[in-house]
Amino acid sequence: MSQMAELFLLSRFARFSFVALLALALFTAWRGLEVAAVASITGAALIWATPAFRPDRLKQPWQAMTWALLAALTLVLCASLWLPPWVIGHWLYALPLIAFALLPLGWAALLTLFALVAIIAANQSAVGLAERHQFISSLLLTLSLSGILVFLREYKSRQLAPLRRTDELTQAASREYLSADLHKEIQRSEREGTDMAVILIGLDLHLSDQDPDEDIRAILPRIGRFLHSQLRDFDTYYRVADLQFLVILPGIATAEAASRAEQIRKGLGTLLTSYGLNLTVSAGIAGLNIGDDADSLQQSAANALRRAQQQGGNRVQSYSTWSEAQTTAAKGSSQ
Repeated sequence: MSQMAELFLLSRFARFSFVALLALALFTAWRGLEVAAVASITGAALIWATPAFRPDRLKQPWQAMTWALLAALTLVLCASLWLPPWVIGHWLYALPLIAFALLPLGWAALLTLFALVAIIAANQSAVGLAERHQFISSLLLTLSLSGILVFLREYKSRQLAPLRRTDELTQAASREYLSADLHKEIQRSEREGTDMAVILIGLDLHLSDQDPDEDIRAILPRIGRFLHSQLRDFDTYYRVADLQFLVILPGIATAEAASRAEQIRKGLGTLLTSYGLNLTVSAGIAGLNIGDDADSLQQSAANALRRAQQQGGNRVQSYSTWSEAQTTAAKGSSQ
């Protein structure tokens, strides 16, 4: 819930800042402050291109656009220092925080260093401006505070990394914990003599579609919430690939798991259709057998899902050792 609240507040703040910068651009253009208007428009475009404005803008070309707009904003702000009076020079105070928020650490440090060199050079040439010494001292203070904030952010990120068990986009459990959790469930099932099954759910895409489009990525949070609504409190689901989820169902045999998978498949199909996506869903089911471990159970579910998709998709397929051996033998005889 805290992650959802953080994303909600960040999105609202981004939209408010976008509107405010557009209004500032119109006002400064009306007042004849061309450089300030250009900087405001560039800042608004920068916010518009970030994931904070829309969560689906995490990959290319949005990332490259964000970097280009940030570089353009830096150049505009640095150029404004050679055009006294320094109307928007104080915007440079926030540049380090923006850079470290949007760029990798190395690139952010390089951009900040470039801006700092440009500011010092402009300050040396602005002999007639009385505020130039105050500007440098204020800049160094804000740069120090920005460095402290960046350090605290990185420290917090590294401290909390082992505790993150959920995928931020779908709220599914992280793949890194799947094998350990599945091993514990297998041990519990064997100890208590109960059934257990896993379901591997995947969107049916053509084999050439290695990189799903942004419309599909945008609906992934909805898919995660739908899966959460369909499962019991002690069931767990994991995002194992970009468009695949694995569900662990303790105390359920293969037949009942297939029935649940069919219900989930139909519900996800309806969800995708409601968003105008012409996609279908398949699922592979594997029940726990004697001798299974976490890896073999996952592989069985993956084989069942692959077989369902090879048969045209939009279906549920249960794994059985006999049918798998029969398929392998048929392939060998045909060769």
